Amino acid sequence: MNFDQAFEKMIGHEGGYVNDPRDPGGETNHGVTKRVAVASGYTGPMKELSLDTAKAIYRKNYWDSVSADKLPDDVRFDVFDGAVNSGVSQSTKWLQRAVDVKDDGVIGPKTIAAAFATGPKLAARFNGARLMFMTNLHTWPAFGKGWARRVATNLLEN
Repeated sequence: MNFDQAFEKMIGHEGGYVNDPRDPGGETNHGVTKRVAVASGYTGPMKELSLDTAKAIYRKNYWDSVSADKLPDDVRFDVFDGAVNSGVSQSTKWLQRAVDVKDDGVIGPKTIAAAFATGPKLAARFNGARLMFMTNLHTWPAFGKGWARRVATNLLEN
């Protein structure tokens, strides 16, 4: 899976403009939070954030940040989607725990090699770690059903 394919799959999980007071991420559009948009150089109103701008942000801040092009194809999307949903460092730690290397939040040669060596259970191990983390979040009652469906959909489509 390349970035364009991953983006199309991931954006199906994200909505348009949302400003839910229960969401600690605050105002978002196409799943991009205002904080991330501003840090990426966006200066306009969040309601006007274009899909193309969001795609560029996803590429740089999430896909490239988790070294997705270097990961095994069967977990590449999951790590990218996890980074979008819970942050790059957290998604990286889930991957590192799934492959039994030090969970320092940085994907380097050891993590990549271990990911390739783990085999067919890697996606299940990664998503298990992801779900365990999410169920402990204080926002689980408000967003848990959607998060669980997101992970389940990812697993079904692997």
